[in-house]
Amino acid sequence: MSFVEYGDTIKDGDTAIVFLGHDSMFPVKVQHGTVTQTKYGVIRHSTDLIGKKYGSKVTCSKGGWVFILHPTPELWTMNLPHRTQILYSTDISIITMMLELKPGSIVCESGTGSGSLSHALIRTVAPTGHLYTVEFHQQRAEKAREEFREHGVEHLVTVTNQDVCKNGFGVSNIADAVFLDIPSPWEAIGHAKSALKAEGGRICSFSPCIEQVQRTCLAMEEYGFTEINTLEILLRVYNVRTISLQIPDLGKAAEDNSSPGFDSSNPSNQGSPCANLQQGTVQFKSGVPLREMVGHTGYLTFATKS
Repeated sequence: MSFVEYGDTIKDGDTAIVFLGHDSMFPVKVQHGTVTQTKYGVIRHSTDLIGKKYGSKVTCSKGGWVFILHPTPELWTMNLPHRTQILYSTDISIITMMLELKPGSIVCESGTGSGSLSHALIRTVAPTGHLYTVEFHQQRAEKAREEFREHGVEHLVTVTNQDVCKNGFGVSNIADAVFLDIPSPWEAIGHAKSALKAEGGRICSFSPCIEQVQRTCLAMEEYGFTEINTLEILLRVYNVRTISLQIPDLGKAAEDNSSPGFDSSNPSNQGSPCANLQQGTVQFKSGVPLREMVGHTGYLTFATKS
């Protein structure tokens, strides 16, 4: 099993996603002799998972059923264990596009955090690219190495435990793109420029506060970056539902028909609203935004090495 290569069959040691519903799923490490408890009953790995195809419908001990899905970066983002605040698919999609990433690209990232963006970057640059990710916190760096190894992508990523603001990324003049998600990104702009290729490399900085953005933009200008641009992605979800509205009372059709100059025999008046108006309600489909929505996550600042 690998997050970048699809496999048909569930094997011992795989990471799989147990899908109970669109709002209820969780990851599980498949192990021979292990059981997993769900609200629909027990899933026995040896008999219910190993050897079955991904996407299979598995019946639990209480008679309920779940689907077992192959892991993807998108599913992992929704279900990963949070060690830090993470980036979600809305921001990740614009980051990978604006950094112009493709298979074979070399990317530097700091910090690694919970690995949400890291998995998406690895999938984007595979099979010939590479991710160099730097994490200041030692335990988080070790956990990230373990997850990359379990997910079959360790050959596509190098995890380094150091302070990127002081020691940089450990590479020079090879990166096509750099991503920064740290408290003081302006202190790492010089190291980012050193890691980027000689010309045309792209950089992105994620910051939740506008004061961080201002200092980062000034540092980018100081180091000669061009095309500096800051944007914010806001996701608004709509529910489609049926709404009933009362037809407004605009007056009786008989009174309108008796008005001077109205000829009911005239074909041009047959389709008039007054002639067909009836009291009652009408139903129609409408898109209604959710009462609560995810608001501000952070500002994304992009620039190009001149």
